[in-house]
Amino acid sequence: MTSQRTRDRLVQRLRDAGIKNEQVLAVMASIPRHLFVDEALSHRAYEDTPLPIGHGQTISQPYTVARMTEILLGEQPRLGRVLEVGTGCGYQSAVLSQFVDQVYSVERIEPLYAKARNRLYDLKYRNVSCSLSDGSWGLPEKGPFEGILVAAAPEQVPQALKEQLADGGRLVMPVGGRKQQRLVLITRHGDNFVTKELEDAWFVPFLSGVQR
Repeated sequence: MTSQRTRDRLVQRLRDAGIKNEQVLAVMASIPRHLFVDEALSHRAYEDTPLPIGHGQTISQPYTVARMTEILLGEQPRLGRVLEVGTGCGYQSAVLSQFVDQVYSVERIEPLYAKARNRLYDLKYRNVSCSLSDGSWGLPEKGPFEGILVAAAPEQVPQALKEQLADGGRLVMPVGGRKQQRLVLITRHGDNFVTKELEDAWFVPFLSGVQR
C-alpha cells in the first residue's frame, strides 16, 4: 500500500480533481507520505483524505496540499523564501521544499514541532527550518517572503503576515469560522493587497499561543 504504483494512483486522482501543475503532481508522486503518519495508518497514506496526527491535528488531504502549492507557485517554477504557518507532521513542508530555496515553517504545538523537525532532518530535507511559534506574527526576522502558506483558518487575515510578503509575493490561506471557510489568495503589489477568493476549505482554527 506504499508502493510507487499506489502513489501514482493518488496522483491520477489529483489530476482528475483538477490539479494542473505537472511539477506539483510529480513531487506528490515522489514524496513518501506514509512516513509522515503513524505506522498504524500507513496503509491509508495514499488515500485522498486527511488523517489524524495527534493533538487534535491532521495531515492535510493530498488534494489540499497540491492545490495550495499550485496556487502559491502561480506562474513561477521556483520561489526563494517561503513561510509556512502550521508545520503539523511536516508533509506540506516536504512538498514545498522541492520548489523553494528555503522554507521557514512554524508550529505552535511543541510535540508536533519536535517530531516534524526530527523527521524532516532524518529525511534530509535540509532547506526546511522549523520554529516553535503560533505563527500569528509570522517570522519577520526571516522575511520578506515570496510566498506564505497557512494551514489553519483565522476569522481574518493577520496584518503581520501580509506585511511580511515581498512585493509580488503571494499568501495562500483559509479564512473563516467553524461553519464556513474559503481558501483565499492575497497578492502584494507595493502597498496594495489584492484578495481573491478561490474555493471552499476546511481547516482547524488558527489559534494563538504555544502548546507545550
